[in-house]
Amino acid sequence: MKKTALLSTFALLLTVVLISARYASTGYKVGDTVQDFKLKNVDGKTVSLADKQDAKGYIIAFTCNTCPVAKSYEGRIIALNEQFAPKGYPVVAIQANDADRSPGDSYNAMQQRAKTKSYAFPYLYDESQTVARAFGATNTPHMFVVKREGNQYKVAYIGAIDNNQYDPAAADKKYVESAVNELIAGKPVTTSSARAVGCGIKWKDA
Repeated sequence: MKKTALLSTFALLLTVVLISARYASTGYKVGDTVQDFKLKNVDGKTVSLADKQDAKGYIIAFTCNTCPVAKSYEGRIIALNEQFAPKGYPVVAIQANDADRSPGDSYNAMQQRAKTKSYAFPYLYDESQTVARAFGATNTPHMFVVKREGNQYKVAYIGAIDNNQYDPAAADKKYVESAVNELIAGKPVTTSSARAVGCGIKWKDA
């Protein structure tokens, strides 16, 4: 009985990994130009990267309401916006989980989460999951730092926020923070990628 349960669990995990890998293989890589998108914010308005003409770049966070890892990192995403929005790198959070598979990530639930946590940044609903697929996002959270070059945005960092999902104070490698600080200083990003950790995005049934 235990063997059967273990095999079933392994099969499920393997399926999640394969689905995630399918989308990640076609996603953006460091140095790629990001295609702009238009998604509905929790305030009902449509948001795109082109909206902020003074932005030097963006910290894009694929996250959600329900994943324990995303919840653990929520305060750090809020802190990143507080630290870097005044310096030209605001946060844009995107929720791409299929609400049929994860009702706690519905648009109404997103609105409530943003209100309860006093988000000072857009929290966008990628209902069609088109943007998540374009980026190659697989996890919540999955971070992308993009820098502005003319009228385009290019990927400078992909991956985790830092190297400790449980305790912010214990993280000694703050990947996103370091990447943005280097970009602001006009330096190349030393660590341009790190494996994203968190729950797999809940994709729509094919």
